[in-house]
Parts: sequence; structure tokens; C-alpha cells
Amino acid sequence: MKKVAVFGKPGSGKSTVSKALASALGLPLHQLDSIVYKPNGEFVARKEFDAIHNDILRSDTWVIDGLGPITSFNERLAAADTLIYIDLSYSVSYWFVTKRLLKGLLVKPEGWPDGSSILKGTLNSYKTLKLCPKFWNDDFLSKLMEHKSSKEVYVIKTVSELNDFVLTQTK
Repeated sequence: MKKVAVFGKPGSGKSTVSKALASALGLPLHQLDSIVYKPNGEFVARKEFDAIHNDILRSDTWVIDGLGPITSFNERLAAADTLIYIDLSYSVSYWFVTKRLLKGLLVKPEGWPDGSSILKGTLNSYKTLKLCPKFWNDDFLSKLMEHKSSKEVYVIKTVSELNDFVLTQTK
């Protein structure tokens, strides 16, 4: 694992997995929310995002956490040697987003952009979760599995699988 893409629905544990992998493997971690958003919560200009994203992809090692624009997501899938899709149930993802909000009232959530509103981000996560079935679906999963011949592909479907994955990767 030298170039790792971690992706999935909001509240699926991407930041937790990414941080653990980056630490265990000694790879630089790039959380897309910190690249996509300005400190005030607004989007960065697309050209600025693309330049930063392309610089990361050209580097020798990385862990990238998140989705970002679809064209950059597809570029990341092509460049990565390891793909980690966290596909927890919607009820679990909604719960994790809610839990992040509640904890975020006290402590900034892992990977959360500086200066961004936890309430506004949570509402955006709920809206995104509602739209997710249009993207994160069986068709996406079958296209993802086509990469198995040339890349390591992990699909994590339960919280226990998520916890086990983190434990095995960090030993």
C-alpha cells in the first residue's frame, strides 16, 4: 500500500480508517474536506482544488480520504494501488453523522476543515446521504470490483469489519 484511496458515504468512518492507515504505514494523509473547503466553509476554486489534487496524485505515496469532484475521484481510483470502499448501512451512517455532530459541539471532528460550521456540515452530510443511493449503489460496486485484477480492493460493510480492518492494518 503506497497510494490509498478511502471513500464512502458521509459518516462511514473514512477519517478513522485513513488516519490509522497513514500512521501505520508512514504515508502522508490528505483529507479532501481540508482541500475542498476554505477555512470559512466555502468551496475553494475548482482550478485550485485540481492543482492541489494533481500534485498529491503525482507524489510517490499518499492516503486520500473522501470523494471530491467526480472527475478527480475517477483520477484517484486510477492512480491508487489500494481502494477502500466503506459501505456501511444508511442507518449506521446517519447515526455516525449525528454522533459526529454531538461530539463536535465539544471537540472538532477528525478531518474537519478549520473554521467550518459543524451544524452546517452536518446538514450537508444529511442532504448528501439522501442522494447517495444514486451514486453508491450496486452499479458502482460492480465497476469498483473490476479493479481487483490490478489493485487491492477492500469493501467494508459493517462496523465490526471496519474495526477489524483498522486493527489488522495497524498491527
